[in-house]
Amino acid sequence: MILGLDGVEIGLLVVFMTLFGSIMSGFPVAFAIGGSAVISFGVLAALDNSGLLIHQALDTSSAQYRALVDSGISSYDISKFKYPDLPVIAQPLFERGWEVAVDRNLSFIVNRMNERVLAGQSIETLLAVLMFVMMGITLERSKIANDLLTTMARIFGPLPGGLAVSVVVVGAFLAASTGIVGATVVTMGLLSLPTMLRHNYSPELATGVISASGTLGQIIPPSIVIVLLGTLAGDLYSTAQETRAQAAGCSDALTYLGEAAVVSVGTLFQAAILPGIMLAFLYAAYAFGYAMINPKNAPPVTTDYSREGAITKRTAYTWFLGVPFGLIGGTILLMQVGLIGSQNIVVDSMTDVTFTSDLRTNVSEKCQESMIELHGQERWDRAVAEAEKIREAGGVEESRKLSSEELEQAIQDKIANAPLIGTGVSVLFLLLTLILTTARGISIATDPKPLYIGFGGSVLAILIDILLISPTTSPGLTVVYLVIPLALAVYGCRHALTTLGKNELLRVVFPPLILIVAVLGSILGGITNPTPAAALGAGGAILLAAYRKLHDQNKSGRIILISSFAMVIMILIGVNFDLRTGKEVILVEEWIAIFIALAMYHICILGLLYACWTLLKTKVLSPVVRETAKVTSMVFTILIGSQLLNLVVISFGGEHYIQEFLRSFEREWVVFVIVMIVLFVLGFVLDFLEIIYIVIPIVGPVIYGGTLDPKWVTIMIAVNLQTSFLTPPFGFALFYLRGVSPPEVTTRHIYRGVIPFVIIQVIGLGLLSLFPQVVTIVPNLIPH
Repeated sequence: MILGLDGVEIGLLVVFMTLFGSIMSGFPVAFAIGGSAVISFGVLAALDNSGLLIHQALDTSSAQYRALVDSGISSYDISKFKYPDLPVIAQPLFERGWEVAVDRNLSFIVNRMNERVLAGQSIETLLAVLMFVMMGITLERSKIANDLLTTMARIFGPLPGGLAVSVVVVGAFLAASTGIVGATVVTMGLLSLPTMLRHNYSPELATGVISASGTLGQIIPPSIVIVLLGTLAGDLYSTAQETRAQAAGCSDALTYLGEAAVVSVGTLFQAAILPGIMLAFLYAAYAFGYAMINPKNAPPVTTDYSREGAITKRTAYTWFLGVPFGLIGGTILLMQVGLIGSQNIVVDSMTDVTFTSDLRTNVSEKCQESMIELHGQERWDRAVAEAEKIREAGGVEESRKLSSEELEQAIQDKIANAPLIGTGVSVLFLLLTLILTTARGISIATDPKPLYIGFGGSVLAILIDILLISPTTSPGLTVVYLVIPLALAVYGCRHALTTLGKNELLRVVFPPLILIVAVLGSILGGITNPTPAAALGAGGAILLAAYRKLHDQNKSGRIILISSFAMVIMILIGVNFDLRTGKEVILVEEWIAIFIALAMYHICILGLLYACWTLLKTKVLSPVVRETAKVTSMVFTILIGSQLLNLVVISFGGEHYIQEFLRSFEREWVVFVIVMIVLFVLGFVLDFLEIIYIVIPIVGPVIYGGTLDPKWVTIMIAVNLQTSFLTPPFGFALFYLRGVSPPEVTTRHIYRGVIPFVIIQVIGLGLLSLFPQVVTIVPNLIPH
């Protein structure tokens, strides 16, 4: 033994020191990780072959160990950390020799690469990283961020600390569109720091708010951190809970927990929304409060922004608040009372299975004791009572096929109970009406008659739906009934969009906002998973950037608008018509819908190709593709290298040793605090990619294998890493900003400026710890 340390402890030190030295050498990190794995394994193999590394392992054949197992303690919970008096036996670090470890690791490498890099279940989600990166880089390269910052500065500038608040707002926008910390910090530093300094802002406040706002990309969806961390967390949570269930004497996690042990990236996006908004609000509140206390260091900024046609308070309250909230609230109210809802009359041809008990009760005695300890005696008794009722009724009634009479009766029941107004019609015309109300609010000097025509079309559509459209009306006939009111509403919206386009705020903010809402809404609403949503975001960003370039060149962007409109039509047709061509009977109206959808699809493709050609001519597409390739190749190279390093740690029992140490603590929150502190410290020297793929797989089976909510655990880790990247003297965000700061801004300015925001981050972590509902409320409200 060396210095009295266990062989595994020396092995962990060698791996960490080799990794740290490789990163500090200046060699590209993506390759340094894989290289450190090979070097550290070679060093350990040489030391072990010389007999210098001895591991003190528990003697599982001893009477004391057997006595603990016989007393009911799971071998899963027995370790020399918990029971230091148990007999141990000395054995080499590589019990069967390093040659066997190499042979085993090579097979593991092939399996790991296949599962996590090439063809595993997580590869589809990892593809979302590529498209989210492309989305963010496209928006950044097309100068849309510059427009956002300029517009927000005009809005918030006259307020105390207004420029700082505008930086927070734009930082949140960029975080929701890029998800890349470095890109956001550099972009905000180049765009806003010179402007803030020119208007006599304190260098400390300016650099602090830019660094903090840039790190919002860690937490605000669609965060790449959450995509990568969520992909790994899902596997860790599922495996850890299965292990926990078996240790409790149960057959599987579903039996033990009473629910499936599943956590998805989409659910984590839902969980991250409120924490991200909370942190952005705290940043803005601090900037405003700082300006109130130190007005000279954050003065109001007046601009030459024209205020012609200023909107009165009465007009703003009426058309921006009163009418929209009334329409939305009225629609929700009518949905609650059943007047608006789905008019679908499709019924299941099979009967439903009768209710089952809340928990599985046909379990072993040990599993029963564990389940009572986890869920409580009351819930167990209720489940037993439910199971007894099922037995008295003759057991669970199996599903069976309905007869033709039962099917007809089920359809008639659905028709009789169908709401008056369909969900699709109400939502479509509500969205069109909101466009009209917004335009009416800013059309002070323009003729409002076309807008009122559009309002009339929306009202007429609702009346037609009530009087003429029933649940049995075919989609084709429904389109015929609604064509006139839809034409009226579209006529009004065309005038409205022209009016809105003249408003600088809406022209700049509305397009990226719509893109972000479309991407996040499709994920959060459960419509699709992150990968198709990321593809939508990348395509939308290309169209948006191309339209911006055409506008700068005083060229028509009509082709881009037509392709975007075609995309909307294609989605509406897909929602309302059955487009399957493999059916036995295809109605004429369905054939028409299929051909229209195909036409709209080809228009979308042509528009996207034209957008790519526009960006290629304006020298935007080439750097976007290069930067996307760089970032994604780095991600996947780090993923491969980290797998090699993990396998080295596993090969000599380092992973198991660390997990045993963490499980030796009786209180689960103590373990979590220790892990959070370690992650915080490692965040000084490792990027989030290395932490996610090297550290989380080691500690994950412990922190995801207990009673803590996996969504809360994951979001806490993301916010903790965000805090680490802000903390002097090693925070990555600080180095990014230092690289683009003017000479008059010193490192001391950056360090002093970021400290209040680090304190805000710590407060945010404290609030999330005290009120975990901030993380869990949105996933609990949104159905999966």
